[in-house]
Amino acid sequence: MQATPRSSTPVPADGPARHRRRSRGPLLGLLASAAALAGLATTLTGGANAAENPYERGPAPTESSVTATRGPYAVSQTSVSSLSVTGFGGGTIYYPTSTADGTFGAVAISPGYTARQSSIAWLGPRLASQGFVVFTIDTNTTSDQPASRGDQLLAALDYLTQRSSVRGRVDSTRLGVMGHSMGGGGSLEAAKDRPSLQAAIPLTPWNLDKTWPEIQTPTLIIGADGDSIAPVSSHSEPFYQTLPSSLDRAYLELNNATHFTPNTSDTTIAKYSISWLKRYIDNDTRYDQFLCPLPRPSLTIEEYRGNCPHTM
Repeated sequence: MQATPRSSTPVPADGPARHRRRSRGPLLGLLASAAALAGLATTLTGGANAAENPYERGPAPTESSVTATRGPYAVSQTSVSSLSVTGFGGGTIYYPTSTADGTFGAVAISPGYTARQSSIAWLGPRLASQGFVVFTIDTNTTSDQPASRGDQLLAALDYLTQRSSVRGRVDSTRLGVMGHSMGGGGSLEAAKDRPSLQAAIPLTPWNLDKTWPEIQTPTLIIGADGDSIAPVSSHSEPFYQTLPSSLDRAYLELNNATHFTPNTSDTTIAKYSISWLKRYIDNDTRYDQFLCPLPRPSLTIEEYRGNCPHTM
């Protein structure tokens, strides 16, 4: 990845005390002027950034903010019955309670084979509290295959933006998909079928299709070193390697993790998912700092590959 991208007036150390006291007045004046100019520059820069990026939401991020269990937004939720929708099995929508910041980007998340939305429910409030509308879905049947799950993720996004009770809170041009296991494979399918998606994050994904050169959506693939159901050598790694090299893409392999690690609250998954969604759904370059330089191996990261976010 490519990296994203005071003077002071000396006071004499010796000489009469009277001289030193007289020097403090001009010095303090100069410092006050410098501070005022710095504050003005910060204000102007913040205003310019906001004007350049109308999708930016929330305060400037920090390491503690992207690893916190909750972000700056209070979250509400609403259930969607399978009887009221077509094309997928219903689910739960999590969304920022306040409308003061306007609309938000949105992401739909699919569970894996035999699983229901409860297996990915922790991601709902965690992502929504960072400034997204999040739809954790149930699939039509728990045995649906990845291609079907991809179609259902897109159907869920269409419902969210066109017919849901929170459609007025969603920016329909800023959408992404996530999924676990076969749902992760489904998120690849959805990105292939709808290139207008802004971000895709497959979590320990499973799919019989190993090559994804058609994808045009910035994609972060998260695998696990101890995954025996969708081993990274035959799933996550070839998925990543066959994404176009010109694409903004990344591969994060969790250390000391299993296929089911994404089913419970996980700080590493949350940190990089939030950063990826913020960077590509919100175009928020303030999050480049967590993606570039590339994260190094650690207690929770076995390996990280990718390129730095391209300038938009």
